[in-house]
Amino acid sequence: MRYLRTSGPAAIRRPRPADEAEFVAAARRSRDLHHPWLAAPDDPARYAAYLRKIRRRDHAGYLICDRDSGAIAGYVNISGILMGALRGGYLGYAAFLPHSGTGHASAGIGLVVRHAFDTLGLHRLEANIQPGNEPSRRVARKLGFRLEGYSPDYLFIDGAWRDHERWAITAPCPAGE
Repeated sequence: MRYLRTSGPAAIRRPRPADEAEFVAAARRSRDLHHPWLAAPDDPARYAAYLRKIRRRDHAGYLICDRDSGAIAGYVNISGILMGALRGGYLGYAAFLPHSGTGHASAGIGLVVRHAFDTLGLHRLEANIQPGNEPSRRVARKLGFRLEGYSPDYLFIDGAWRDHERWAITAPCPAGE
């Protein structure tokens, strides 16, 4: 398997149509872990829609894989990518069971952040996290995201408008930029 980047137990690569069965099974297995924070693509039609979405110019998607076995351990999305003066996007992520809590997610998300800054040319990434989602908050803190604010009724998830904390990280600026 060819990976874009590797670190510790994790590696990242782009999702493919051939990943459908493994991805959908992992999403189904992880429904309770993700509820009420998100709904991962857990059927073939939703996975196909996900692949179409991440191929748009303003989106990017990555699989977090176990570096040794290649098993899908989670996924990371960058949405709302804008270039020009902003050069930023919104980061979303989720781990799949049995890899939750093993370091795969934080390592894989860190790889995507570096890839976004070094390869995609982005300068800023935001992660909007529900206040009760402590595992996601922990990952954001661990990776150096800073808490910038609070957005009431920010996203419609699981049948209701949910408040979110806005976490962000920016690329280190080279001298003179």
